[in-house]
Amino acid sequence: MTLKTASAIAMVLLGSAAGAWWVLSSNKPSASGSAAPGAAEPEAAEAPKGRHGGRLLSDGSFQLEVTIYERGVPPQFRVYAYEGGRPVDPSEVQLTIELHRLGGRVDVVRFRTEADYLRGDRTVDEPHSFDLKVAAQRRGRAHRWEYSQIEGRVELAPESITSSGIVVETARPVRMKQVLEVPGEVVLNADRVVHVVPRLSGVLIEVRHNQGARVRKGEVLAVIDSRELADAKREVIEATHRVEFARIAFEREEMLWKKKISSEEEYLAKRHAFEEARIAHQSARQQLRILGVPAAEIERLATNGSDRVGRYELRAPFNGTIIEKDAALGEAVKGDQVLFVVADLSTVWAEAAVPPLNQGSVRVGQKVAVRSDAVGVEVPATLTYLGPLIGEETRAAKARVVVDNRDGRWRPGLFVAVKVVTEEVPVPVAVKASGIQKWRDKDVVFAQFGKAFEVRPVELRRSDGEWVEVVAGLEAGQQYAAENSFVLKADLEKAGATHEH
Repeated sequence: MTLKTASAIAMVLLGSAAGAWWVLSSNKPSASGSAAPGAAEPEAAEAPKGRHGGRLLSDGSFQLEVTIYERGVPPQFRVYAYEGGRPVDPSEVQLTIELHRLGGRVDVVRFRTEADYLRGDRTVDEPHSFDLKVAAQRRGRAHRWEYSQIEGRVELAPESITSSGIVVETARPVRMKQVLEVPGEVVLNADRVVHVVPRLSGVLIEVRHNQGARVRKGEVLAVIDSRELADAKREVIEATHRVEFARIAFEREEMLWKKKISSEEEYLAKRHAFEEARIAHQSARQQLRILGVPAAEIERLATNGSDRVGRYELRAPFNGTIIEKDAALGEAVKGDQVLFVVADLSTVWAEAAVPPLNQGSVRVGQKVAVRSDAVGVEVPATLTYLGPLIGEETRAAKARVVVDNRDGRWRPGLFVAVKVVTEEVPVPVAVKASGIQKWRDKDVVFAQFGKAFEVRPVELRRSDGEWVEVVAGLEAGQQYAAENSFVLKADLEKAGATHEH
């Protein structure tokens, strides 16, 4: 290879190396992360850091390190200034930072010199998620930066919101209910329980229903063969005949007396006998009615008699359920023996004990709610009874609530909680209790802004179980995730959201 050829090759290689260096240096960011004034900074994950761990903003040789300091103090901005990598006296810098949050809120932070940094004049509220506009002046030169810092935020498409079961509601004024919750128990509605007795003695010849059976009013429960009933029916039949004979004799005697054939004394005697027969007849019929014999059957006795005079049908007093049975086929029973207990379970009572300290705020007619954790249901009701006496053992007054039980879920013996609304207080801002989550040991709700949900730390006060009063952190009219907000929290935790400073 000639010297001339070697020189040409060297020149080509040198030119290629220079071109490659120019391309790489043109695309590589500066070590300080400098950007043209007014240009957006790189994403937070790529942003350069300063010696205090804060975001490093560069404009030529001038730099600001923006930190949020919160060790032992509420979160505050601390900003350090540099020139050519060396610290600058902070008193030379005039600084303002605007924080633009979702929803249109803008926080303006101004700074004053403290030690070797500039300290913001206001607390930086959580979440530390905002667009920042930084404006600084030093020695007559203006410097500006804009960048975004995002945390505690989840974005979902509308179809994802629906499929996740997230329900969005609006923070609003409510009438907060002050609730007294006392333990209770479901018992039978004593007004709708009947102990079925035969009212006469006899032998059970039919037993048609067992315990647990549902019966309708008038339905036959059992049949008794009773000598007492046979005697009572025969008495009605005989009394019917006697009154008929007495009537005929009286009418004949009355005709004779009017014709002056018989004496008045004989007429009065026949009339008296007729009245006595009528009274005896009415008494015999009344006895059957007391025993529960239907009126139609009593009427038939007077005309046709009966071939089953001892047959007594024990019938259901109303629609209900047989909850007790003590009747066996062929058994001899007495008139006062309880054979069945029938209860109408379409309503039951919830009985609770009201402590002495709370009795002044509880009264008949108050709205209550009865909740069963075992059944997993809560229903509204009204307090119908408050006992005037204090229990010797419980030192509490008995309260009673009638509960609709047509679906059969409220079984006697079930333990419940009875919640009595003692007072209603107007609250300017409240959210559903189901919308409250814990985030970094703070109570938060997920406020909605279009497709985005972002945590909003809130200060809470009273709660009635359904609503929670918000005294700071959220304004009336703000939409938030009221149901299934744990899905959003899980997304944040899954993403491993960091606390950007």
